[in-house]
Amino acid sequence: MRILFIRHGEPDYEHDCLTETGRLQAAAAARRLEREGIGKIYSSPNGRASETASYTARLLGLETEILDYMHEISWGGQDLPSEGHPWTLSEWMIDRENFDFFADSWREHPYFRNNAALQYYDMICGRLDALLAAHGYRQEGSRFFCTAEAQENIALFSHGGSGACALAHLLSLPFPYVATVLPYEFTSITILEFPVRPGRFVHPRIELFNDTAHTIGLSQGLRLQEKSE
Repeated sequence: MRILFIRHGEPDYEHDCLTETGRLQAAAAARRLEREGIGKIYSSPNGRASETASYTARLLGLETEILDYMHEISWGGQDLPSEGHPWTLSEWMIDRENFDFFADSWREHPYFRNNAALQYYDMICGRLDALLAAHGYRQEGSRFFCTAEAQENIALFSHGGSGACALAHLLSLPFPYVATVLPYEFTSITILEFPVRPGRFVHPRIELFNDTAHTIGLSQGLRLQEKSE
């Protein structure tokens, strides 16, 4: 199985839709994705993501299934700096504190322990596990038990935050670490491959990350989520 993660196009956050540039990016992404053999399309319920997905769905003649839990995350909590903004806090943990993500628990750090972002992370992880199990991959720790019998390619259109939660979970990496060192641009394409080995444990492999070649001339570079929902 291959999961293709696509971030939405340039957004009009106020109206939760795409800008004119975002629509051009979404159309370009659809043409890029046309050759990937996609058989299933999932999308966040947010307008900017579902609108992005609609270009690929229309081109491929597929329906889009909405995953309500893949909406963009919110954040915040009492006495949190920077209003609990996870990207800012994650960067501080690396740059200011030299936090050891692989020795200490990021979940217990004051920036995240009572941050609403942690609740969203846990919710997304649990629901994503159920989706993967339905596609033939049951998570057990940092690996997956494969029950799938055939290769399939699925596309998931989401956001900088919810997508980072999904990538962190699937790759067994700390969420703040992923948010800082693995950011991705509008309509970027990231692909994880899950080997088809029925009856065996497998782990996902990064086939492609942050591919934005299709947006040359249409993108101004990396932008993070601007505000909570």
